[in-house]
Amino acid sequence: MSDNVVRLSIDRLVLRQPTLADVKAIAHVVGDKRVAVNLRRVPHPYSLDDAISFVNTVAGTVDTVFLVERERTAVGLVGVSWEDENAPELGYCFGVDHWGKGFATEAARAVIDYAFEEFAIDELLSGARVLNPASRHVLEKCGFQWTGVELHRFLALGSSTPVDRFKLERGVWSSIKSWHNSTRR
Repeated sequence: MSDNVVRLSIDRLVLRQPTLADVKAIAHVVGDKRVAVNLRRVPHPYSLDDAISFVNTVAGTVDTVFLVERERTAVGLVGVSWEDENAPELGYCFGVDHWGKGFATEAARAVIDYAFEEFAIDELLSGARVLNPASRHVLEKCGFQWTGVELHRFLALGSSTPVDRFKLERGVWSSIKSWHNSTRR
């Protein structure tokens, strides 16, 4: 990955790498328990120190993380985790005030495009808590296909919970993208 700052501008949103100037906004989004309980690696309560640690950690890793902004206001985060380099995983979260507006789908599609264009990967993985149908719907709208249910530990819950697992293959994404582009003409 290059040292250049990556910025993705899409219809209604701007995606950019988070900085320490964003920690209050990140803590506001992720600190809401309704958000935190749907994220595996996030404690609750989520503090400013947690947000600082997050920004410092993603700055020094190969993870591809973007702060999502609408009209210069942080509305969420989206990115690809390379925790397992052979199984990159798409993840996202959005502030409760921004749920149900299509932002997650729009941002996820931009990052999927970026991941398949910039990296030699054949597929992306993702997951959503079984109790989070809205997140599952986002993945399905992006072309992810359900692969089964696994049990994952969630820090904010302090326990494990069932997670629907999904996979998106490069060829499927290319087909969806081609179809989408042909219908826009």
